Amino acid sequence: MPSRRHDLLALALPRLRRARELDSEPAERARVEAWHRTLDRALPTRAVPGLARRWEVSARDVGFPSWVLTPRGRPATRTLYYVHGGAFMAPIDAFHVRYATRLADAVGARVVMPDYPLAPEHTWKDSHDALVDDLAHWAEQPGGAVLAGDSAGGGLALALAIAARERGLAAATHLVLHAPWVDLTTSTPETRDAAASDPWLFLGKLEAYAAWWAGTADDLDRPEVSPALADLAGLPRGLVLYGTRDLLHPGCRLLVRRAAEAGWDLTAVEEPGLIHVYGLLPLVPEGARAFRQVVEFVR
Repeated sequence: MPSRRHDLLALALPRLRRARELDSEPAERARVEAWHRTLDRALPTRAVPGLARRWEVSARDVGFPSWVLTPRGRPATRTLYYVHGGAFMAPIDAFHVRYATRLADAVGARVVMPDYPLAPEHTWKDSHDALVDDLAHWAEQPGGAVLAGDSAGGGLALALAIAARERGLAAATHLVLHAPWVDLTTSTPETRDAAASDPWLFLGKLEAYAAWWAGTADDLDRPEVSPALADLAGLPRGLVLYGTRDLLHPGCRLLVRRAAEAGWDLTAVEEPGLIHVYGLLPLVPEGARAFRQVVEFVR
């Protein structure tokens, strides 16, 4: 049963984020493009106490910035390659940085966070190859790379793991997915029912953002875009965490079923009644529990 803190946050977070259904696709596109023109694309670190004292921040140019956070005064024995969510149209959030640095601290890692180009101005084609190469670079370093992501970033992380396998590149040691968006075709019929209970995500926006990222309808079911529909055999050990009060949970269940059919070692944690990316939420016991599960998995 969800905690009281979780349920209070489930009410407050959509309001704080001004979540609502789109009015129309053209109006939403104009709104997002106007917002993008105002963005400061520096790495948002305000949610990480003492970041300048504890982390050295640099950027690797891979055609766009791929942020590298190296711990000061303590060893980094591996890499956490973290792909941020945000429906492919929102940039790295301060809470992504907070979560990634906490996890990296717990497992003795540096953090790499690629700041990939966003939709609707860009599609998957504008960053996919560069991301695959960037991941392979870090996977080849001593200790290897834990590949992780949330929501759209979780789906993108899975797509990168599939591409690395297909190209014979160095693989991540582990794959951690928080409520990943892995089926942009919305082929699971349960998705429409799930929309009724999700206070944060909306079906109209889901469909619009999927179309933007794919670029064309013919690309929606490509493995780079909808990795749950791809061949899942031979991927790194995986952990997927999601709640059932989440518009994306039918796609997560599809991923779990297809993983079992492919023989992919994927551990699934399904939490009844929890909202989207609950594992990243601060100050709730469910988020603390998910954090412990991830740390135990990747150690």
